Amino acid sequence: MATPLDNAQYINLETFKKSGDGVKTPVWAAPLDGKLVVFTEGKSFKVKRIRNNGKALVAPCDVRGKVLGGWHEAKARVVEGEAGFEQRAYRALRDKYGWQMRTLDFFSSLAGKKDKRALIEISLT
Repeated sequence: MATPLDNAQYINLETFKKSGDGVKTPVWAAPLDGKLVVFTEGKSFKVKRIRNNGKALVAPCDVRGKVLGGWHEAKARVVEGEAGFEQRAYRALRDKYGWQMRTLDFFSSLAGKKDKRALIEISLT
């Protein structure tokens, strides 16, 4: 099952603070099992916001976050401890972003940051 954002180069992920204010962030996203998967630094504020409130909005965007299409309501969750998910998620990201993802992985490994990432699964509602 495909989502309308499967082919977007970037998506704008809006997550919500406890106050209800939204924070928009452009991110890479790859399709996986009818959902989207995103990675980010594990201690980022977006991870904290998603842990507190899984409500999200997503839209296709450019690298700077300029929205290029309609917004979609979504549910986001930080995925932890699910057997095989991490390997499949990174494979989906490498398949979509190719050399860019492999280059980022290489330099993240050198800097010791690759193991500190969090994976986020986004389900359009």
